[in-house]
Amino acid sequence: MKQIDLNLFVVFDTIMREQSITAAAERLALTQPSVSNAVSRMRQAWGDPLFVKHGRGIKPTAMAVDLWQQIGSPLEKIRDAANKDTFEAETANRTFRIAVTDLAVDLLWLPMRQIIEKEAPGINLHAIPFTRKADVILQESSADLIIDVSLSSHTTLNSTWIFDNHYVCAMRHDHPLAGQEMTMENFLKADHLLMSLSGEASGVVDELLAQNGLKRRIACTVNHFSALPNMLINSNLISIIPRPVVEQGIYTNKLFLTAPPMKILPAPISMIWHRRNEHDPGLKWLKEKFLDAVASEIKNHSASKTN
Repeated sequence: MKQIDLNLFVVFDTIMREQSITAAAERLALTQPSVSNAVSRMRQAWGDPLFVKHGRGIKPTAMAVDLWQQIGSPLEKIRDAANKDTFEAETANRTFRIAVTDLAVDLLWLPMRQIIEKEAPGINLHAIPFTRKADVILQESSADLIIDVSLSSHTTLNSTWIFDNHYVCAMRHDHPLAGQEMTMENFLKADHLLMSLSGEASGVVDELLAQNGLKRRIACTVNHFSALPNMLINSNLISIIPRPVVEQGIYTNKLFLTAPPMKILPAPISMIWHRRNEHDPGLKWLKEKFLDAVASEIKNHSASKTN
């Protein structure tokens, strides 16, 4: 039976989580050459490159991903048993990578930064693009957490609801359709603006229309929410848009909002994480603070509406 230094599994697990040799070394309080040496030993022991260069970072091989699926959860359980409640926010030095849309950043990053400055000054909060499927992002540990529309039941992911994203139909105040009830006839005749991360010119609204044999013209798409208000203010486009997009900052009251001509259920926005990190005390702390940030935003928004 091949004898393998069990410490290699700890280094391997940390590299998979951090997706970086340098970041793993910092997390483990080791030098970068020490971690690189450990990687060389892993490659020799397991007969696989394990990590290959990918842009400025590294990417795990198929074998590395498969191995991590087997050892990630047991290692987490061992850590949890040996280090219960060891995350001390005020002294912690850790980087969390969150896969988010720009809408979530606009809503939550400032209150989160204010919380971090007060409670955990050594914590780094990095937003990364949400461009792939949630299970792939979390399985590869490209992100510690995702904030997006809730998933249906998934064997390897857990989630917690944080708020509902309600939709409105938006357009400029002097748009020909502004100031009147939006009928389905007028809705279908209009030129539509769609936010699409994937680039596909189709969304939830189009699925609802298709169920009734209807179709709208997607005249323009963008790939981030922050582009929507200015496009609507300065064009003849209309858009079904999350209400928070037009209730933030300079765009408040600058667009005419009305109800869509069909019932659109609000999108439940959740925090999503991999089950192997279920007992990570640092991630538990982070999730609690995101809930605090949402509560703070709701409170501030309610106060601004009454003033």
